[in-house]
Order: sequence, then structure tokens, then C-alpha cells
Amino acid sequence: MRILYNQPAEAYSTFRLKNTLSEVIVIDELSDLAVVNAEHPPVIIGEGSNTVFLASQDRPLLRFLAQSKTVTAETLQHIELHVEAGHNWHELVTWAVTQQLWGIENQALIPGSVGAAPVQNIGAYGVEFSDVCRYVDFYDWTERQVRRLNNNDCQFAYRDSIFKRQLQGKGIIVAVGLKLHKVPKPVLTYPGLDTLPVSVSLQQIYQQVIAIRQAKLPDYNVIANCGSFFKNPVISQSHYQILQSSFTKIPGFSVENGIKVPAAWLIDQAGFKGYKLNNVGCYEHQPLVLVNHGGADGAALLALVCLIQQKIQTQFQIKLEPEVRLLDSNGQHYVES
Repeated sequence: MRILYNQPAEAYSTFRLKNTLSEVIVIDELSDLAVVNAEHPPVIIGEGSNTVFLASQDRPLLRFLAQSKTVTAETLQHIELHVEAGHNWHELVTWAVTQQLWGIENQALIPGSVGAAPVQNIGAYGVEFSDVCRYVDFYDWTERQVRRLNNNDCQFAYRDSIFKRQLQGKGIIVAVGLKLHKVPKPVLTYPGLDTLPVSVSLQQIYQQVIAIRQAKLPDYNVIANCGSFFKNPVISQSHYQILQSSFTKIPGFSVENGIKVPAAWLIDQAGFKGYKLNNVGCYEHQPLVLVNHGGADGAALLALVCLIQQKIQTQFQIKLEPEVRLLDSNGQHYVES
């Protein structure tokens, strides 16, 4: 275990606002979690690809770096893995593809750690983390031990889980259990992949996903960003039909509780593609991605977020919700006033 003081926030968030983190606790082994102050637990951070520090942080932050990967069961059809939370997600996807294991290839190039995947129930191109998750191991601060939650216990939903709600701040994800396929299971329903042949190889899907993402999304090492900033809103069928009467080309995808409308389309229609305000803006090729052009601060980002939300609400009667985690000075999630 290491404790680092007065760290630059730019090193812990790919949006790279210039703030200071008063204390960062770095833990490499599960056993070290026992020394964490359970009465005043730290804020959990991963690789920073979905976290923005709106201000300098007074509360301690914790990074869990253990990253072992173990095969726990295997049949002719499947393989089961136990992967520690500190493992990089894209590296895991790449490994699975090289091993000819199906199930997560559509999620190639999603930045971040394995431990962050259940929190957001990360998803891309028709596949979500919940599709391959068997369990999540969660270290509970109060109980001082690991609880294993099966897939149903995790209460997965679109960009949501129990870890964002009832268990938020109550502990830390230390590992996940995944079930991958040895036989081909291509998911090609999403635009961009639907032109691939049914006989497509695992490597071809992986490469196609990477090509699409690189064409649409900026590299955060070049332009500071946290990827898709807003969730795709889900609206009622009746609301969607009303919007269709005014916006005949509005895209929509049927989901369990309504129609999912691409937030990128809404933001584009509202005229924000390439828009810039006080050194933050919407990426010129994908308006769903907010970028830091350099020298921005938390107030500038929030001003742009509120402007986008207000215009989408006025134009479409839809409330956009941030997908990115926005933290105030005490590590609390920003709540729109």
C-alpha cells in the first residue's frame, strides 16, 4: 500500500481539469483493504476515463490495482474467468480475442478498468457487461469481507447497477466472474456491424469495432475527454411518436421500457457539434463527447453541460443525464440544482 499526497488531478482523469487530489491511496493486494478507514471511506477511482474532478479533492481517493486473471471452469462450450478489478478492460478483451473466446469483442477499446465495468454496466454495439457477468466480488467496508453478488443481485440496467445506488460508497469491487463462449456467438445487430457476414471471425468484429470507435471518438491522450458524456435517453412510445411528427428522421431503438433515442443525434440537431464555450466543447466528429481544449475548469464544464441539457429539454422535452461521474470537492456526485 502507498499513500500519495497532493497529486495533480490530470494524472487521474482523462478530462484533465487542473485540480489537486489531497490524498491517493494505492492498493495492490486485497488484504491491504483491511486498513482502510471504514467510518470515513475513500472515494473509489479507476483509470479515470469516466471521472471528472470538478474541483480539488479534500477527501482521500483509492485505487485498487490487483489484476490477476484465472480460469475457474471450462467445458467444450464455455470458459469461466475470475478477473481482479485492476485489470485493464481493453487488454482483457484483446486477450479474449486472441484466445478465440466470444462475448466481449463488441466492447473493444472501451477505456477503463475491469472494476469499473459492473458499476456502469458498460456496453457497446449491442452487448453489455451484464451479458457475460456471472458474479461481482464486493469488499464491504462495514463487514470487512468480500461479498459475492450474482448477476441478478447486481441489478444491472442500462448504464446502471446496484453499485451506483444502494452500494455506492459502501465498499469496493475487487473482482468479477465472466462466462465467455468457445463457439461463435456474433452480435451484429448494431449499425456499423450489421454489414458484416454471419460467418465473420472474432478478429474481424474486434477490428471493426476498433475502427468505428477510432473514427468517431477522440483519443484522450491527444484531446482530453471522458468519452460519451451523456446517457442515451429512454422515452415512452407516445413521446417518441409525438417527436416523429416534427422530426421525421429521429432515430429510435425499442428497449424493454420504451424507445432509446441516441443522445448524439439530439445534441447534433441542437447545433452543438463542434461548439466551444470557455475552453470546453463538443467534439467536431461526435457531439456526444465533451472535450477539454485546455485551461478549462469545473465551472466551464458545468456551464456547457447545463446549456446542452436546457436546449435538449426545450427542443425535445427530453432530460439528458450525464454518464460521466462528476465529483465535487468532497468526492460527492454532482447533482443538478
